[in-house]
Amino acid sequence: MTAKPGPHQWRGVIEEYRDRLDIPEGTPAITLREGGTPLVSSEWLSGLTGAQVWLKVEGDNPTGSFKDRGMTAAISVAAFQGAKAVVCASTGNTSASMAAYAVKAGLKPLVLVPEGKIAAGKMAQAIVHGAQVIMVRGNFDDCLRIARGLSENYPVALVNSVNPVRLQGQKTASFEIVDFLGEAPDFHFLPVGNAGNISAYWMGYNEYVASGNATRLPVMRGFQAEGAAPLVTGEPFPNPETKATAIRVGNPASWKLAEAAAGESGGSFTALTDNEILAAQHKLASSDGVFVEPASAAGVAGLLKALEDGESFTGTSIVITVTGHGLKDTATALEGLGDLVDNIVDPDVESAAAAAGLV
Repeated sequence: MTAKPGPHQWRGVIEEYRDRLDIPEGTPAITLREGGTPLVSSEWLSGLTGAQVWLKVEGDNPTGSFKDRGMTAAISVAAFQGAKAVVCASTGNTSASMAAYAVKAGLKPLVLVPEGKIAAGKMAQAIVHGAQVIMVRGNFDDCLRIARGLSENYPVALVNSVNPVRLQGQKTASFEIVDFLGEAPDFHFLPVGNAGNISAYWMGYNEYVASGNATRLPVMRGFQAEGAAPLVTGEPFPNPETKATAIRVGNPASWKLAEAAAGESGGSFTALTDNEILAAQHKLASSDGVFVEPASAAGVAGLLKALEDGESFTGTSIVITVTGHGLKDTATALEGLGDLVDNIVDPDVESAAAAAGLV
C-alpha cells in the first residue's frame, strides 16, 4: 500500500537533517522516527529565575532517551558499510537504544555493562530487544576499554560516542531548539557523563551560526555528580559512584571536546550532590509534570544551585536538556518516599471524599 500524501509527518533525524549530517551519501536511514522531541516551557523555573526556561524533553524519544539520535546515525552507517554486529559499553541508555536500532537493522547487538550498576528498566529494554548482555566486574570505563578492543580485533562495529557518527545524530537536538525558538538560547544546561552530548550540542549550534540559521551561541553549562566529576576536578575518577547512574562515568570519552564546548562558550562544569539531583528530579515532576530519570535532572539541579549561589538570569533564555524518561529507573525515584499510597478506603464515594479532604 502506498501512503497517501498529507500533512508533514516527522521522519526521524536523518531524513529531517540529512543535508547537515556528515554521513556517507546514500546511507539508508535505520529509524524509529526519533527526534522532534518537545521543547516544554517551565513555568516553575521561569518564575524562579525571571528568565524564559525551556526543557528539551529527550525522554520522548522511541527508547526513552537522547541516545536514539546518535544511534540512528551510527547504526545506519554501520549497516550501510556492511557490519553484521555492533558493540557498546553502557550504563543503560546506550544499550537500550543500540539494541533497538540494531535489531531494526538486522544486526547482532552486543552490550557490555558494569555488574550491578545498571537500572532495571534499561536492562529490561536491552534484553527484550534481544541484545547479548555481558556484565563486567568493573565500571563503565572498563566496559568501554573492552568494547574498543573487540571492535579493533573482531568483526564488530563500535557505536559508543567515541564513534564520531554518533555526535552527528546528537547535534540535531540543537537544530530543533533553534528551529523552534527562532534563535539559540542564552544558556544551555545539561547533564554530563561520557560528555558526547554537550560536545554534539556545541557542534550543532556552531553549524547553525555558520549557516545563518542562528546569530549567537549559548553559554554551555555542564553538570556532573560529585562522585563522578572528572571534568570538574580535571582528574579521572577510578571508581565513580552516584545514584545518577546515567552519568556514572569516571573518564569521559569526549573529554577534550566537552572542555572545548565549555571553554569556547564561556561556560563551566559544576559538581552536584546526589541529594541535589534527586530533589530536583522530584520537584520537576511535581511542578512541571515532567518525570525524568535521576541523571536527567542534573541540569535542573544545576540551575537551582546557581540561583542559590546568587547568580542572576533575569531576562535571559535558558534551555535545559532532560535526557531520559523517569520510567528508566523507578526504584531510585521512589527511594525514601515512605508509604506510596496515602489512604486505603472502603468502596464508596463518601469514604473517598473524606480521604481526599473534600468533606
